[in-house]
This record gives sequence, structure tokens and C-alpha cells, in this order.
Amino acid sequence: MLTRIPWRRLGLSGILALVLVFLAQATALDSRFAARPAGLRDVSATPIAGSRLRYQATAYCKGTITASGAAVRSGIAAADPALLPVGSVIEVDGAPDKYNGVYTIMDTGPAVQGRQIDIYMWSCYEALDFGRRPIKLTVLRLGWNPRASSPQLVERLFRQRETARNAAAASDGAVPASDKSGGAKAPNLIR
Repeated sequence: MLTRIPWRRLGLSGILALVLVFLAQATALDSRFAARPAGLRDVSATPIAGSRLRYQATAYCKGTITASGAAVRSGIAAADPALLPVGSVIEVDGAPDKYNGVYTIMDTGPAVQGRQIDIYMWSCYEALDFGRRPIKLTVLRLGWNPRASSPQLVERLFRQRETARNAAAASDGAVPASDKSGGAKAPNLIR
């Protein structure tokens, strides 16, 4: 009934055209920002050794050689080389217990951009089950240079190991390794 009168037909067609134009504009504006989520793409700050960061983790299972030239194996991860260069050592926390631990960044990839790491897994079923999940990551070393490690972090890890070793030696009644030189202490090589 409404469309039998010509001026009503013209008016309804005009309103419908305006609604479609506004919907197209709204979709076009939203799609510009959908490609870059604000929280995951913070690439402005390079991490430093010892820093604890929030990252996204995924898993991969394909390939035989990494970007560094090493063969793939467990304990290898891929990352954005602008943030975590090849050779960096990280500690992953917040993933399931099976995947928490120390990883070496030995690979890169076109899909690994920003604050995201890709953990190598032998089983593709396991990699698919892993999915995408938020993790906490501690940077132990940046790149291949051992001097890029945080001295406090490395000293703390070595002290924990020495304390455990001395406690085990004391419980066995043996002389700790640091006292075998006749009382002279070994020079501190950690700087």
C-alpha cells in the first residue's frame, strides 16, 4: 500500500539509500582499525635483559631449519627480530606447565610480529591444541652477546646454583667446591 503512491515510493527509496550509505561508511571506518589491535602491537619499546613482559604465544610444527641455520627442536621459539633478536634467551611463564621454561629465539617468521612468540612443537596436533594464549615472558639475554644479559639476573641464578651445590655438599659431609683450593677463593668472573 505504501509503495503505490509515487511520492511515498520515492521517499522510502531515498531513506533506504541513505541508510545503506551510512552502513557502508560505518563498516569502512571500523575495518581500518580492525587490522591493528592496540594492546598486542606495541613495538615502540625494545625490551631489555631482565624485563618481564606480556606477550601472546602460539605454536608451530612445520619446518626443518630455523632462520639461524639450526635444526628445529624443542626449546626453540620464533619472535619478531626487532624486539627479540635471534639468539635471545627467554623464560616463558603463564603457559601450561608443560610449556613453561627457557627458550632460545632461533627463528623468525612473517606472521610473528610485535609482542608475539611462536613456540616450536614436534606434534602438529599439540601445536593446534596450544592455540593462542597470553603469557608472561622474562628476557634473560638479548641476542648472541652474553654481555647483553642482566648482570643481577645471571648472578642470582649462579648464586642459587652454588647455594644448592654447597648445601648438598654440606649434607654429605664433603668440602664445598669453593673451599678445595686451600681456603683461597676463586676470582669472581661474573661482571
